[in-house]
Amino acid sequence: MDGHGRGRQGQGRARNNPYELTDDSPVYVISVAAQLSGLHPQTLRQYDRLGLVSPDRTAGRGRRYSARDIQLLRQVQRLSQDEGINLAGIKRIIELENQVTALQAKVAELQQALEGAALAMRQREAQVHASYRRDLVPYQEVQQSSALVVWRPQRTAD
Repeated sequence: MDGHGRGRQGQGRARNNPYELTDDSPVYVISVAAQLSGLHPQTLRQYDRLGLVSPDRTAGRGRRYSARDIQLLRQVQRLSQDEGINLAGIKRIIELENQVTALQAKVAELQQALEGAALAMRQREAQVHASYRRDLVPYQEVQQSSALVVWRPQRTAD
């Protein structure tokens, strides 16, 4: 996993159109990413070495940053400069945020599976109820009385 919870290739999610730009599209070279984030290019290289922000790589091993990487660089800078958190602490914060995001996605997936299973159970229950014999009468408890009933079977003529 890299600095954004993606795999090494950096594909956040599969895209239908390879030319569609998303927040995860690696489009910025290091100089542009440095300018957009307000950091020095050497700082970006250091963050990459430390695993804080790991941009995608080109075939020639050049770094390509996405809009999400730029946001993460700004967050790292804010946590470091404004909050006084060291880089190891920032790395742990990023890891925990990625873990929370992954767990939230898993919970959503499990909720969807649970809803599907509940729907299937309700459908099966309806099928079972539909298969009941209609000539059966629900049992009702008879009130007790002191009446005596005598039953005499009728004899058939032989």
